Amino acid sequence: MSVKTMHTQEVKELLEKVAGLNQAGGNERVKTIVHRVMHDVFQLIEDLDITPEEFWSAVYYINELGKNGEAALLAPGLGMDKYLDIRQDAEDEAAGLAGGTPRTIEGPLYVAGAPVSDGFARMDDGSQAGETMILTGQVTNQHGQPLADAIVDIWHADLKGAYSYFDPSQSEYNLRRRIKTDAEGRYSARSIIPSGYGCPPEGATQALLNQLGRHGNRPAHIHYFVSKPGYKHLTTQINLAGDEYTYDDFAFATREELVVDAVRVEDATAAEQLGLNQPFTRVEFNIRLVATDQPELQSRHERKRALEGETA
Repeated sequence: MSVKTMHTQEVKELLEKVAGLNQAGGNERVKTIVHRVMHDVFQLIEDLDITPEEFWSAVYYINELGKNGEAALLAPGLGMDKYLDIRQDAEDEAAGLAGGTPRTIEGPLYVAGAPVSDGFARMDDGSQAGETMILTGQVTNQHGQPLADAIVDIWHADLKGAYSYFDPSQSEYNLRRRIKTDAEGRYSARSIIPSGYGCPPEGATQALLNQLGRHGNRPAHIHYFVSKPGYKHLTTQINLAGDEYTYDDFAFATREELVVDAVRVEDATAAEQLGLNQPFTRVEFNIRLVATDQPELQSRHERKRALEGETA
């Protein structure tokens, strides 16, 4: 049976010293957070009788996670991103800002500065012979009125489940575009049907998932940032219906309202009207934004993102 030491004055004083609570200066918010985190770690060690071998195994796992740059991959895999969404949904509900298109996790693979187009964009560079996808939709307010000049920022993976910038074999901003909606709030894009992906099989994230008896796969999905002055910024993504992992996403990003049908169109006339000579797949995703006069809600939250602040 584990010994009990958390109640002792020695441990209480140790925690205060660790968090700098016995010292002037520093950041009070950080001190409070570190004190709570370390208290909970100590409590975990006591409650579960963590051995020194288990403790140091965890320390070296964190080293490996950082060396591989996988912390931002593990976070959604452990439900952290999803939990932040749950909290934000509850905050919106309490503030009377609920409704509109649901949010879901951003993921770690956004790149700032994608080219901007008016109304329509060709997203793929033509280097991969995938199924052509015509992605369309309309951005409206909560009352269904179209929103012109909204910015629809879209990014997705290629046929291998890889993203440009992070995959140096792809061209710059391949499968990444920002589209300004037209007078009717509409946007459209030509691209290819993306593939889902899995965590690196030999990586630190998958190593932990293996211990949990879990897979590390994501379904085919398409990411969105949608913004317009006077409206709450939307971070979301759609999952394509019919994928093996649509409802079994290791990152917990699936929401029923964000599962979208990918409809294959084999009508030759419809293809010709789009300048295509082969069947294509149509995906439609309409977006409803929620009005707000709070400037801090009209922009995406700050976090480290590739090229953010470096390009327009």
